[in-house]
Amino acid sequence: MFETLKREIQVVFERDPAARSVAEVIFCYPGFHAIIYHKLAHFLYKKERFFLARLVSHFSRFMTGIEIHPGATIGKGFFIDHGSGIVIGETTEIGDNVTLYQGVTLGGSGKEKGKRHPTIGNNVTISAGAKVLGSFTVGDHAKIGGGSVVIKTVPPGCTVIGVPGRIVARDGAKVEQQDTEVDLDHNVLPDPVADMLSAMQFKIDELEKKLESLQKEGFEDESIQHPEWQKRRAGNS
Repeated sequence: MFETLKREIQVVFERDPAARSVAEVIFCYPGFHAIIYHKLAHFLYKKERFFLARLVSHFSRFMTGIEIHPGATIGKGFFIDHGSGIVIGETTEIGDNVTLYQGVTLGGSGKEKGKRHPTIGNNVTISAGAKVLGSFTVGDHAKIGGGSVVIKTVPPGCTVIGVPGRIVARDGAKVEQQDTEVDLDHNVLPDPVADMLSAMQFKIDELEKKLESLQKEGFEDESIQHPEWQKRRAGNS
């Protein structure tokens, strides 16, 4: 138990530069509190003490603003930054070294029974306000941009942004990272819309230059004499 608490405190110091002391983490970090409460609720859930498990979960939500269903499975090194408004559904599975920011929803997409919530891989970062809805997998080292709505599988190493979520290449290649590295630069994301507009503008500039060149060539080929004057001259002769 003490080793678990020590590890959870260490995770906060590793990923939050604002953390100043152990006492501050223990008494003032709702994300830390939510994880501790969830460990108790999940233990009761596995023992089929469902009412007590939900009661602990409900109390945790009241105290922290973070709702984690007791049935959710969470790996090691889980970190919640700020955390207000986070919702994690019953059949959600979260791997190791995952980071969530405020307003994230790991939810279902219907009333079906069984596995209906996402499976989050290792070393995944999900930015503020993102919604991951449905029973699919978000691969290891993936990054989901703020406000995105993800409704289908995300391959490992990919970045997803937009509504609905679109997989965008990062520097034109798959992201390669070590198994223990967590990418917290959730503000550094490609913008496919801006990239497309830039490409269109570049193409328009090229077409304008070609049109201008053709117009100049046309003027140079025209005779200096006016066509009507040439006709009159031919008639007089």
